[in-house]
Amino acid sequence: MVIYIIFMAVLAAGAPICLFLGRRASANTVGAAVAVIAGAAGLVCGIAGFIGQQWDLNLPWSVPMGSLHVAMDGLSGLFLSLISLVCALAGVYASGYLRPGRAHLGSCWCFYLLLFASLGVVVTARNAVLFLVAWEAMSLTSFLLVMFDHHRPEVVRAGWTYLVATHLGTAFLLVMFLLCGRGGSMEFDAMDPHAAGAGVIFLLAVIGFGTKAGFLPLHAWLPETYPAAPSHVTAVMSGVMSKTGIYGLLRMLEVLGPPPMWWGVTLVAVGAVSGVMGILLALAQNDLKRLLAYSSVENVGIITLGIGIGLIGRSSGNDTMAVLGFAGALLHVLNHAMFKSLLFMGAGAVLHATGTREINRLGGLMKRMGTTATMFLIASAAICGLPPLNGFVGEFCLYVASLSALEGGVAWAAVAAIGSLAMIGGLAVACFAKAFGIVFLGSPRSEEAAAAHEAPASMRVPMIILAGLCVVMGLCQPLIVASLRGSVLGLAAAPRPPEALQALWWISAAGAAFIVLVIVLALLRRRVLKGRSVAKGVTWDCGYAAPDARMQYTASSFAMPLVAMFRALLGTKDTIERPQGLLPQSASAQTRTEDPFMRRAFRPAFMAVGWLGGRLKWVQQGRNQLYVLYVALTVLVLLAWKLGGRP
Repeated sequence: MVIYIIFMAVLAAGAPICLFLGRRASANTVGAAVAVIAGAAGLVCGIAGFIGQQWDLNLPWSVPMGSLHVAMDGLSGLFLSLISLVCALAGVYASGYLRPGRAHLGSCWCFYLLLFASLGVVVTARNAVLFLVAWEAMSLTSFLLVMFDHHRPEVVRAGWTYLVATHLGTAFLLVMFLLCGRGGSMEFDAMDPHAAGAGVIFLLAVIGFGTKAGFLPLHAWLPETYPAAPSHVTAVMSGVMSKTGIYGLLRMLEVLGPPPMWWGVTLVAVGAVSGVMGILLALAQNDLKRLLAYSSVENVGIITLGIGIGLIGRSSGNDTMAVLGFAGALLHVLNHAMFKSLLFMGAGAVLHATGTREINRLGGLMKRMGTTATMFLIASAAICGLPPLNGFVGEFCLYVASLSALEGGVAWAAVAAIGSLAMIGGLAVACFAKAFGIVFLGSPRSEEAAAAHEAPASMRVPMIILAGLCVVMGLCQPLIVASLRGSVLGLAAAPRPPEALQALWWISAAGAAFIVLVIVLALLRRRVLKGRSVAKGVTWDCGYAAPDARMQYTASSFAMPLVAMFRALLGTKDTIERPQGLLPQSASAQTRTEDPFMRRAFRPAFMAVGWLGGRLKWVQQGRNQLYVLYVALTVLVLLAWKLGGRP
């Protein structure tokens, strides 16, 4: 508890200091130092909670029904550890990414540290009022960070989209907590959700927390916001901030108690749709950060699928399915925080070096940015679930959990989950083969790519650490699964790793042997080639005497066979200029896939709201007396509602 207080105190003191430093270059040094110190304290505190050390701190607060009640258990410890690690590494990365002299450098660091603190409070709060205050602080600080480059119109548009989406989600959470607290207490452990109907509370939680996590179709803000935000902020938003939605949902499931079957079915359906549609939309993108944003939707879908499997297992009495479902979901939370933060940092390094995120303008960066390319490759293999990296173990747990359902009378759940996971896995391999191959291999497709340079050490070191963690976590998977017992304790009735997971030891051993083999072969190759002349040629010459970068696959052409299969679902549009005449001077082909949910649902809805708002302008008359009347009527309605709720 003392370390937690130090963690908060460091962030609370560091934020105003950075704001005072303004555009001075020292803001980068001070901001990164504060993030690292606070991250170290938060990591120690989180790991202690993760392995079983619990504490509770409850202080009075003058806010009605509120209290400064924070506590630590296995679930909070897991999320606080992730938040502390990713925020500290992203802070170091930002010290090289943010160029000194920017007008808002000090304020950027101030909001970043406040975002860090609010994330820490969200995952430790035990009072709904405190939780909502921290949730709102998290949303506002992240909005201000997204607006860092506010002189660009697309950034302003993305910022407002995010603000509207996050507050719509908060509105559902507010209603949920008001219904849960009708018994008179906003303390999590004293709430009575069954008074208002547990099913209603569950649906409000799915919508409210799902908006932050990025469940389909509530994901519309992610592909707009992630490309607009600075890359270190995107790493935090995708790696850990979106996971607060998963944390909130899991915490409410603890409060709600034993689940009926339809809760699990709902989450399996949401997870399967989010996973499949997310990776399909990612595959169709030509913007690197937008591709990663849709990939986040896919991975949140996998996590949701795991939670749904766990709920089905719990409601059907299948302990193996319940334990492995929740464990797989939490493992994927852990893994996704590592490799997705790394991928966004890699994308930021590419943007920092070339000034563009357009995949079709990149290529050949592996020769110019060897470290960044290697780290991006490791993260790409991890996110595809390839052994021996960390992404494999989470999906392995979900497969084993689904297979166990075949013996528990819920075989339909196994078929749905396994089918979805298999499809997501195959499409993910194609998607990240495209991302890595088009960006880092081949020849440069533009002058910016040809002039690219490696990122500074302050940006490379965090990427190397995250890549190392992807490897280590992949090799230590049995120990990590066993350590999740405390986090699963409140979710599954029998938190004991099933015997099926004994296979993880063999998988870890095989992975270690594979890595050793690769190292031995690399050393052997180096020794054989030592002292010999090694010829080097151009990449992808395809047998031509004078190959050109235009002969290479583009992002569109690489993905076209798969995108064409799902054209009716994605609504992909082609722009093709065909060659004309015997000696054609030009020809081109471009594909563009706009989010179908944005095009068919959200945009018409926003236009309708805009139209309705225009018709209600008469409400704003510019008379103070009228506004006072509005306030009085609102107070009367609230009083009537409050009195009506009394027994």
